[in-house]
Amino acid sequence: MTGVTAAKARAEVDASIERLFSYGAWADKYEGSIHAPPLRGVALAMHEPIGVVGVVCPDEAPLLGFISLVAPLVAMGNRVVAVPSERHPLAATDFYQVLETSDVPGGVVNIVTGDRNDLVKVLAEHDDVDALWAFGSQEASTAAERYSIGNLKRTLVDHGLALDWYDKAASQGPILLRHAVQVKNIWIPYGD
Repeated sequence: MTGVTAAKARAEVDASIERLFSYGAWADKYEGSIHAPPLRGVALAMHEPIGVVGVVCPDEAPLLGFISLVAPLVAMGNRVVAVPSERHPLAATDFYQVLETSDVPGGVVNIVTGDRNDLVKVLAEHDDVDALWAFGSQEASTAAERYSIGNLKRTLVDHGLALDWYDKAASQGPILLRHAVQVKNIWIPYGD
């Protein structure tokens, strides 16, 4: 489908499955933290879902890129509107069959195919989308940041710089989980 060798395609599928298991494990382990401020008290930094997050996926490694961006958001309790690779959308739309037969509730992952630039604008300007992640092109990154200004939407973009989706340090774990949550601080005073 993407023009790569069978071995490369198998490697992408294997990495995608491993990534899903990894984020499944992170779902109940990426917790907040406790801080000791200079005053008497404790500050709890609690992680909460952002809400609805638009995700624009890259063309390179279309299945692994899609899963690497969608899975951390779902693991942290968000809902996702994903725009898969524009050149190879079937990788994501075929993956949707896995979602339909899993325990992921309906409406948690929504896949919309079409022109990337048009969909970035719609997602960025939509008031019911709380954040927008745009990966894969400089134009999409720039548009996501520019159109999100009107409603102060959070953005995470790669400015068109190709990310090595196979590199776990660059595309798995806390590096994306910290962007998949918002931190709420709770101060609890104690003492005299």
